[in-house]
Amino acid sequence: MPLMDIGEVAERSGVPPSTLRYYEEIGLIRSQGRRGLRRQFDADVLLKLSLVGLGKIAGFSLDEIAGMFGENDEPDIPRERLRAKANELQRQILGLRTLRDALRHVADCQAPTHLECPTFRALLKTASRRPLVYHPSQPERGAGAKPARQRRKS
Repeated sequence: MPLMDIGEVAERSGVPPSTLRYYEEIGLIRSQGRRGLRRQFDADVLLKLSLVGLGKIAGFSLDEIAGMFGENDEPDIPRERLRAKANELQRQILGLRTLRDALRHVADCQAPTHLECPTFRALLKTASRRPLVYHPSQPERGAGAKPARQRRKS
C-alpha cells in the first residue's frame, strides 16, 4: 500500500495539516514515518479520519472517539454508547423544536408587546427554571430543582 504525505492526506480528507499533527500527537492517528520533514500515512488513515469526523458531528469528544478504536485501530464502537448519544440528540431535537415553535409564535403574535403575549411569558418562565435545550456540557436537573445561579465576572 503506497504511503501518502501529510499534504495529500489533508487534501483528500479536508482535514488541515495542523489538525492531522494534533491528532497524531494525541494518538488518534499514526504516521508511518517521514520522508524528509513530511509525515507519511497509510491510505487507511482516510477511513479513520472519516470515522473521526462522523464522531465529531455526532457530538462525541476526541477522547470518546479515540476509545472507539481497538488495538489494531479497527473501529470497536460500543452500540450502547451510540444508543445513548441518539437519545441525547433526541432530547436536543425536542427542545429545539419547542424553542423554534415558541419563537415563531412570539414573532407572529398580535399582542401589543411581547410581555403581553401569554406564550412569551410562559417561555420566559420556563427559561428561568431550566434550559429549553439540553446541552451535554449542562448537567440535567430533576423536576423541581432550583436553577443554578450564575456568577458575575468581575
